[in-house]
Amino acid sequence: MAAAEFIDRTLQNEGAWYRADDVEGRLGGQLSSYGSSVGAVRGTVRDALRKYKDLDHDAVVQLASALWGQPRPGSRAVFERRLAAIVLLQTRVPLLRHSDLTRMEGFLRSAGTRELTEPLLADVLAPFLARLGGRDRQRADVVLARWRTDADSQLRTAAAYIHQQAAPEAPPQGDTHERSL
Repeated sequence: MAAAEFIDRTLQNEGAWYRADDVEGRLGGQLSSYGSSVGAVRGTVRDALRKYKDLDHDAVVQLASALWGQPRPGSRAVFERRLAAIVLLQTRVPLLRHSDLTRMEGFLRSAGTRELTEPLLADVLAPFLARLGGRDRQRADVVLARWRTDADSQLRTAAAYIHQQAAPEAPPQGDTHERSL
């Protein structure tokens, strides 16, 4: 896919070895890094969306999956590519469907770091699920119920976060009278 190649090439060009060493060290070597800044990742996705204007639901989801995966067979996944996938999904939340939850589940299972799971939850999943209604929300709730009891702690954490975001704020407890000194 041309958009994935554009994003990958641009992120590599924006990278710096010292940032790549820092990211790889911080993540314990689970993911490779190009050393691109968060701003460069956001700008690259923005530029890609301007260049490839006609990305529909299927193209967006396919691009996110391509970015999440390995850049080439036998290599490790790259942190900045995965972050770019999150930024892409964040900008296209209205296109997502309840059936995309299985893909998000795969992303959560393989993220390997809170630096990816937290923005995926807060910036993609929470707003996506908040806008679902009717049968789509019922289907999503079935998936979330399964996540709550899954052996994978990432999914249990995700389900708890989503539940907390959806729960109405509890009324204050105890004495609520104003006191003056």
